[in-house]
Amino acid sequence: MTSPRVRKIADRIHVIVAEMLERRIKDPRLGFVTVTDVRVTGDTQQATIFYTVFGEESSLESSAAALESAKGLIRSEVGKQLGTRHVPTLEFIHDALPETARHLDEVLAKAKAQDEAVAAQRVGAAYASDEDPYRKPRPEDDDLTDDEADVEE
Repeated sequence: MTSPRVRKIADRIHVIVAEMLERRIKDPRLGFVTVTDVRVTGDTQQATIFYTVFGEESSLESSAAALESAKGLIRSEVGKQLGTRHVPTLEFIHDALPETARHLDEVLAKAKAQDEAVAAQRVGAAYASDEDPYRKPRPEDDDLTDDEADVEE
């Protein structure tokens, strides 16, 4: 569980980095980068910045190189705007969450289509036997207990 102070620092870093990428970093290698999450360690010494890149695999690699080269400029701006004694070191990691979510959506859509196919086959189908083949008719004589049955005989 992170403290409110650490969460506030992470949120502030998120905003600062996003604004820097939008306004100040003019690297042509930088594609359409979106900062998805920032996680800061409890001692606020390290910040991990998760990002996604819209586009091809080549734009992902070039954007990663651009972020790596702009890391010092971004860190100095984070230090200026945070105003803390120690500026966290920044680490940029590509966020694989959107690809994973897309894969899960595809798997769920496939499972739903298979369920609908099974439901379509079930329409108009009849049981192989009775509805409940395990249900046994009860003879009327079983209503009496063993003691009553002995008395009647």
